Amino acid sequence: MRYVLIAVAAVVLLLLVLVVLAYSGLVRRRNQIDNAWAQVDVQLRRRYDLIPNLVATVQGYAGHERATLEAVARARAQAMNAGGTAELGQAELALTGALRGLLAVAEAYPELKANGNFLHLQEELARTEDRTAYARQYFNDAVLSYNNATGTFPRNLVAAMTGFRERE
Repeated sequence: MRYVLIAVAAVVLLLLVLVVLAYSGLVRRRNQIDNAWAQVDVQLRRRYDLIPNLVATVQGYAGHERATLEAVARARAQAMNAGGTAELGQAELALTGALRGLLAVAEAYPELKANGNFLHLQEELARTEDRTAYARQYFNDAVLSYNNATGTFPRNLVAAMTGFRERE
């Protein structure tokens, strides 16, 4: 009888350890997602900060391209105020399109293309786009890892008991 009690206690202890390990792994993955999103947000904020300077520089040379400049400002405001990843994704697509329009306008002005400030801002924007793409990839990988962990046995049981839900 004593050996049965010890065996049952060992099994319960083993299950408890497995639950704690699964929970800790889910917490680590959730925190990794939050950190990855913060990195995406940093790069997007950097992009948003560069845009007014770029618009102001273009405006000095191509002030009559008002519709393009207003479209960039409007898209930037929508992206900055977006809530959630899906809405932000749509706003970012609109902003990227508006920026392409702005850079196309710049192509029509050779003196603007030769402006050192404009060239610097354009290079900074390109570097920021690269950093943003990398940060997004890291975020997507973190979400994939987390969603795989919350959806596979036995972690899915721990996730359901402790409130971990799939992330976008």
